[in-house]
Amino acid sequence: MASKEANLEALLYAAGDSGIEEQNLTALLDVDGEELGQIADKVCQRLAADKDSGIQLIHVAHIYKLTTSPQTAEIIEKYFQKDLTKNLSQSALEILAIVAYRQPITRVEIDDIRGVNSSGALQTLVWRGLIETNGKKEAPGHPKLYVTTDYFLQYFNYQSLADLPLIEDFEDSANNEEIDLFDPKKKADQDTQKEGQ
Repeated sequence: MASKEANLEALLYAAGDSGIEEQNLTALLDVDGEELGQIADKVCQRLAADKDSGIQLIHVAHIYKLTTSPQTAEIIEKYFQKDLTKNLSQSALEILAIVAYRQPITRVEIDDIRGVNSSGALQTLVWRGLIETNGKKEAPGHPKLYVTTDYFLQYFNYQSLADLPLIEDFEDSANNEEIDLFDPKKKADQDTQKEGQ
């Protein structure tokens, strides 16, 4: 059976960038606030003492979360300076499409659509500036709502969200070819050429 320290670390890892509020952690770990603080301190000390660890536990505004440690800032910055199209995974592009078409949307709603946890790829999209949080949903836990950014429009050469291709256009595709949601102008050009033939 895992220790409470291990359970705390696992929960915060699974929660991703949003972290977990104290009151939710006390309920999940079946401890009071004081004991939670002691458990968190042990995890913090262990991570700080391990010179080979690249993560840290932080406590901000009643929320605990795991983040990369300051000593890894250079490599993290290098990672995110690489070309965007070469580093976005298929799952990140999938999440980006979901946010683009269903915004504002919570992480749990995205998870429900995909059937898997989306926190890691969602965090990558936030760090890349393609999506951002915009308020909280009036629901238990007040989860963050995610929307696309102006940079998303700029990157994919859209003037507004109204320029996104209609989902119905893809569903009605006669030849069931694979369609790139983020290159609609290319698809439109191909359709125009076919009509002209």
